[in-house]
Formats: sequence, structure tokens, C-alpha cells
Amino acid sequence: MEIAQEKPVSFFRFEDLRVFTKATDYSAWLIKNLGEPGNETQRTLVNTFCRSSYDIALNIAEGSSRNKSHFEHYLKIAKTAIRESIAYTTIARAVGLFDERRHDQSREYLMELTRMIGALIISLQRGTRRRDEGELPADEGGSVLDDDMDTSF
Repeated sequence: MEIAQEKPVSFFRFEDLRVFTKATDYSAWLIKNLGEPGNETQRTLVNTFCRSSYDIALNIAEGSSRNKSHFEHYLKIAKTAIRESIAYTTIARAVGLFDERRHDQSREYLMELTRMIGALIISLQRGTRRRDEGELPADEGGSVLDDDMDTSF
């Protein structure tokens, strides 16, 4: 009989969040799939597009070290970066940096990230409402991931 080994918990707990992994996967995909910029204007577009994609993961990481209400705030900022990335996706297609297939792939990544972050926000709000109703102890200001939080998001 083989005993299943559990993956060790990361020192930086946000690395255990599926949404963080998906966000970093998107940034890596974007770097590999953006076409070669043909001029300075396109180089600027590529740089700002990549920056928005990085901001998704960066805000997840930063917010995870905060209390639940702050984490929710950072997740909303990550959703803003997703909307920026949607706009950049459309522009990249219009100027020829993305073909139709890559355009659609980028949108799929971003829609999935939106759903994942939305579900995580709802989960955090549900926990806050239960605490407000006296079912959970008050948040003492530590990292939201210090709790036994479900990292499947």
C-alpha cells in the first residue's frame, strides 16, 4: 500500500493559492506569445501590457499578507489589472501583436482569473459575515492565509 505524500506548505502561503499560480502562468504565457513589437509605440504597449499582467499576481501576493478586508481590497485591485489586460488584449489584436487565436486565449485566461478572484472575494466576505454574526472570532489583523483558509482558489 502506497501512502500519498502531501505537497509541503510553502513558506510564502500565497504560493499555495491556485489563483496566484494561474496569474503567474498568464504572465509567462503573455511574454511568450506577444508578437515582436515593430516600433516604439508597440514596445510601450508590450511593456504596459506585461506590467498589468504582473500586477494581477503582485496584488494577490501583497493582499494575502493582510487581514481579510485588506486582502479583499487587493483582490479588487487585481481585478482592475485584469480589466486593463482585457483592453490591452484588444489593442494587441488590433495592431497585430496577437492573432485571433492568441487574442482568444488571452481572454480565456483573464476570464478564468476573474472567476477565481470573484470566488475568493465571496469566500472572504462569507467568512467576514459569519464573524460579524458571532460565529467566528474577530480577525486579529494577521495574514488572512494564517487561518486554515482553503487555498483551492
